[in-house]
Amino acid sequence: MRRAVCPGSFDPPTNGHLDIIGRAAGLFDEVIVAVMVNPSKKGLFTIDERLTMLTEIIKPYPNIRVGSFDGLLVNFCRDHDVHAIVKGLRALADFDYELRMAQMNQKLSGVDTLFMSTSPAYSFVSSSLVKEVAKYGGEVGHLLPPSVHRRLIERLAR
Repeated sequence: MRRAVCPGSFDPPTNGHLDIIGRAAGLFDEVIVAVMVNPSKKGLFTIDERLTMLTEIIKPYPNIRVGSFDGLLVNFCRDHDVHAIVKGLRALADFDYELRMAQMNQKLSGVDTLFMSTSPAYSFVSSSLVKEVAKYGGEVGHLLPPSVHRRLIERLAR
């Protein structure tokens, strides 16, 4: 079975994330969307909330499941028999950082990384930017799945 992981913080998951995840689902028998747990980082949404949002938005894809991990991604890969990491690249700055991570992951475990360029419609989208724009009243509904947008607006209204 060809199994891949799409790792990230997904705080919140965006249409850009969903684009990469959905395209990966067409290339692999199974894709695991893995939310990284970083106890030193306080997110807008809890890990469980992110997992719930991801579970909702991946329903059209029967070969995708969600999970979470802390520590090294390569350990998650080993524990779940994953042989490929799928990462989306928005710009050259992403490539510089992600290439070094991919090389380290390959050296540590033999797991290869597949880089996918983001669709042009989402090349500027990041969770951080979406949260900031929404915080100041900007319209971000076109950048998020509807259920995620609803949760973001509710959270920011508190």
